[in-house]
Amino acid sequence: MRQSLSMVAHRGGSACWCGLVVVVAAWTRGAMTYETMVRQGLSSRQKTGATDAVRSVMTLQAQEPASLYLALWNRIDGFEASDLDRALADGAIVKASLFRFTLHAVAANDIPWARAAMKSRAHDAGYYDILDGIGLSTERIEGLLERLSKVIATPHSNADMERLLSELVPEAGDPARLWSALRIVGAFRNAPTADPWSFGRRPAFLPCRSAADDEPAATAELVRRYLTAFGPATIADMSQFTILKRSALREVVNSMADVVAVAGPDGAQLVDVNGGEPQPEAERATLPPRLLGMWDSVLLAYADRSRVIPDEHRPHVIRRNGDVLPTVMVEGLVRGVWRASADAIEVRPLEPLDDATLEDLNGEARNLRRFLADREPAVFSRFGKWWDRLPDGPTITIGS
Repeated sequence: MRQSLSMVAHRGGSACWCGLVVVVAAWTRGAMTYETMVRQGLSSRQKTGATDAVRSVMTLQAQEPASLYLALWNRIDGFEASDLDRALADGAIVKASLFRFTLHAVAANDIPWARAAMKSRAHDAGYYDILDGIGLSTERIEGLLERLSKVIATPHSNADMERLLSELVPEAGDPARLWSALRIVGAFRNAPTADPWSFGRRPAFLPCRSAADDEPAATAELVRRYLTAFGPATIADMSQFTILKRSALREVVNSMADVVAVAGPDGAQLVDVNGGEPQPEAERATLPPRLLGMWDSVLLAYADRSRVIPDEHRPHVIRRNGDVLPTVMVEGLVRGVWRASADAIEVRPLEPLDDATLEDLNGEARNLRRFLADREPAVFSRFGKWWDRLPDGPTITIGS
């Protein structure tokens, strides 16, 4: 049985973490930045469908309706918003409360392992305590979820679900509290609506596939998929993105034959899926600039976010209330923020941008404006209050 990931010396120019061999050729921070952009599909847009693109990056943050669309616009060559509309409408891509119990989009086939992997944390967070307090046994919860899945053949709003639960579980007393727990532990997804970005401010719900039975196997799949999409990374990174306990993740990692330990910058202890090799840091300069939407998953995937957000910029990009602003990425790093108006994209650099970069960003901005034109030209405008709280500096208009 493998032990903890404490690092020990190993002969022959390498080291090991008690069974996980570490290659001496350490990842530099620049190489990690480059690899992250490649794995996240941000190094070059790919010819692929919406469902395959979501699956390849594990998941996409989806609490702000437009963010999911902008995430795929940044990753798919020739992306059409209607492609995502169809995938959401037919259930090929599912939006549900998953990792960190916030709204994420995943391929429908990934729902069982994603829900199962989060089950222990749902217990820890007290969602099952709510159900226990009402007197709902495991068998009755399963029966209730099965009945609900048959009853809500059409989308039901939060108010609809609360009324339904007050009839089915009258002893609950507070159907809103019961529904808040069932949304997490049960098999429900957000139902697409007629809003410009398939989802509006008032969600409705439909049933979706339930959790798998094998939680350890599901957690191993989560680790594997996370590392494929975001690795190499630390146990702390995985814990930050998922809110799974580090101890649980470490135990699963130790049992996985296809996960190896790798050396990171400044002595960091990382893990990765087999086959990941450091790339020359110079290649980072070949990364194209990107205009990422709010809450792009790549900005939230790590405890140490310096591979994508310089530490000095993080307070300006990730606000205290959790808002993650639209960002300008240059060479794989956040270099500014942006906002859209009816006729342009405005950029507030957090450090100087050279003429060649601005020319490339201007092309991105024109394409982005065309993409937004028939949906929401001034996307994210309700978050405009943050603009006045950015550091003083010039505003650059592009894409007009």
